[in-house]
Amino acid sequence: MELSHIIILAVIQGLTEFLPISSSAHLVFIPQLLGWKDQGLAFDVAVHVGTLTAILWYFRHDLRPLLVAWWQSCLTRQLTDESRLVWGVGLGTIPVALIGLIMSVLDVDEALRTTLIIAITTIIFGLLLGYADKTGTHRRTEYQLTWRDIAIIGIAQAIAVIPGVSRSGITMTAALLVGLNRTASARFSFLLSIPIIILAGGMETLKLLKQADQLVWLDMGLGVLFSAISAYLCIRLFMGLLEKMGMMPFVIYRLVLGAFLLIWISQ
Repeated sequence: MELSHIIILAVIQGLTEFLPISSSAHLVFIPQLLGWKDQGLAFDVAVHVGTLTAILWYFRHDLRPLLVAWWQSCLTRQLTDESRLVWGVGLGTIPVALIGLIMSVLDVDEALRTTLIIAITTIIFGLLLGYADKTGTHRRTEYQLTWRDIAIIGIAQAIAVIPGVSRSGITMTAALLVGLNRTASARFSFLLSIPIIILAGGMETLKLLKQADQLVWLDMGLGVLFSAISAYLCIRLFMGLLEKMGMMPFVIYRLVLGAFLLIWISQ
């Protein structure tokens, strides 16, 4: 890969992974739009390792007490707010993990990676995000989630296997609809991303083991580096501005992007 392609795609992945605008959609249509060769599975794995690194670093002060609380709940069989949150992340991951496994076995991933599907889902779920942000009560934090709330968010997350839906977008939408405030919706969405990225990256890595001698490790290393830096900066900026700006800028972006893609494929 050319260095400029590596930097641009890695930064785009870092910026879009945690924003409600669909990273997978951007990684599909931008190379097509610019006439670039497909970056391949290895590079996709690398940039996801970068975003995983960013989110682990962002939550570095939260993860240890959360995991300690979870372990104590296993020993005492008593839940605290912190341990329930960890169990919630685990349970919320089950639906998308099952759907992802089924799709991998049926090998239908590529059939969904079309510009038309991306354009339609970008618009539809952008409008849904706007509705949730406008009508949600914004009263609760992620520590006040009920098991029903977690089930709703987890099932919603499973829809994100369709390119253009946006995993972060649909989980924030569902969280807003069940009454979480914007910051709590984003934090729970980010926590949910940790096991998902690990599981998806693990499955893709198994595929890569068959072609390890063909990998360009420098390209992958640069992909990890640039996606990690851009993702961390994006998370910090997003969380700092979220309560002030709300979700509407992302809704507008999705509508404009979806309309642009529809016009582009119609020509």
